[in-house]
Amino acid sequence: MDHYKMNLTLKVWRQKNNKTKGGFVTYKVENISSEMSFLEMMDVLNERLISEGQEPVAFDHDCREGICGTCSMYINGRPHGPWHANTTCQLHMRAYKDGDTITVEPWRANAFPVIKDLIVDRSGFDRIIQAGGFISVNTGNAQDANSLPVAKDLSDASFAAAACIGCGACVAACKNSSAMLFVSAKVSHLSLLPQGEPERKSRALAMVAQMDKEGFGSCTNTQACESVCPKEISMTSIARLNSEYLLAGLSERS
Repeated sequence: MDHYKMNLTLKVWRQKNNKTKGGFVTYKVENISSEMSFLEMMDVLNERLISEGQEPVAFDHDCREGICGTCSMYINGRPHGPWHANTTCQLHMRAYKDGDTITVEPWRANAFPVIKDLIVDRSGFDRIIQAGGFISVNTGNAQDANSLPVAKDLSDASFAAAACIGCGACVAACKNSSAMLFVSAKVSHLSLLPQGEPERKSRALAMVAQMDKEGFGSCTNTQACESVCPKEISMTSIARLNSEYLLAGLSERS
């Protein structure tokens, strides 16, 4: 596709912190290259705001390579923007055309309170991982892992679940702000491997309990989470989590 320039209207959510009321502020950006990434376009806006003595728009970013999950923006009603299986940092401005209006918001979830502007507090995910998303028994070194046979279908499923980058798009897209896709990916990743077997039951119970404690909503299987996941985590992970949780609960009662 040919390189071209465009002028855009941005409606950006500005909010000082989670104690104050926020609102949309309209900005015009001009001569934006179609080959810029979305975050580079935001950088251009911020450079202009700083040069004008205004407060720049606060947004999260880190690697800008689509693997860290930091670049959480709700763009025109969709987490990470219009491209399928894509993060905001990998979204390029050729997805838009001259004269477009783009609305940019933070993740929409009570469990992800706004820190400032487009940055939300996703530490709830960290606490869910701390509750059980790890292996604490001695499993040896990397070489020992090669001596443990794992069925191909199980290793593939575990690898697919492990691709979750914890960005929170699933929560933002869900009408209930459910974190089930995230939690199920983390539980599936470990429960499918022999290294995760010793804590399999306690892991499912602890992580679900922490998820509920954080205030995430329940899953009603609308599949919005799967449709916006940048790593295409499957809804089958949620079915696996439900099975793991049920079996762990029955074992605990017996």
